[in-house]
Amino acid sequence: MNFRTKLRDIRVNLADRRTERAARRRLGAELAAFRTPAERAELDLILGRYTREETREIREILNRQDHERQRAGTLVGSYRG
Repeated sequence: MNFRTKLRDIRVNLADRRTERAARRRLGAELAAFRTPAERAELDLILGRYTREETREIREILNRQDHERQRAGTLVGSYRG
């Protein structure tokens, strides 16, 4: 493989990764709208129709968002100024 081919492959790979990260950020923003217990229950019912592997990425994002919300709530509640 010559240098130009390697360089092109690297550029394509980087562009693909940027596209994937942007798509994941958009998905995260859309999922963040499901905040109330009722909304999350509805989303869980929808996700339950699919396999764990099919919903893995969505569940990872939701779990991370839940953790961040809990942490933020704990930090705010623990402040004793």
